[in-house]
Amino acid sequence: MIQLIDYLKNRPTTARLIFVLTVAVIIVWSLTVDTSHGHSWFEHYIPAFWSLFGIVSAVVLIFVARWYSRAGIEQEEDYYDN
Repeated sequence: MIQLIDYLKNRPTTARLIFVLTVAVIIVWSLTVDTSHGHSWFEHYIPAFWSLFGIVSAVVLIFVARWYSRAGIEQEEDYYDN
């Protein structure tokens, strides 16, 4: 697993391509799901709603976590040396 992570760190375009392909496969898969029994307006009329909702939610969560860490959780490298 560590070798895979190192491989993807050294090749960011490959990692980005894998991410984009994974998202595309998930969206295409969710387009094939029968939405006639959806519980809300979003499920009925927005194709791949839950896939898009999950991706957008994950991106928002990442940005909120970054902001939160920079706002006070993250310390300088020499914080404990003093």
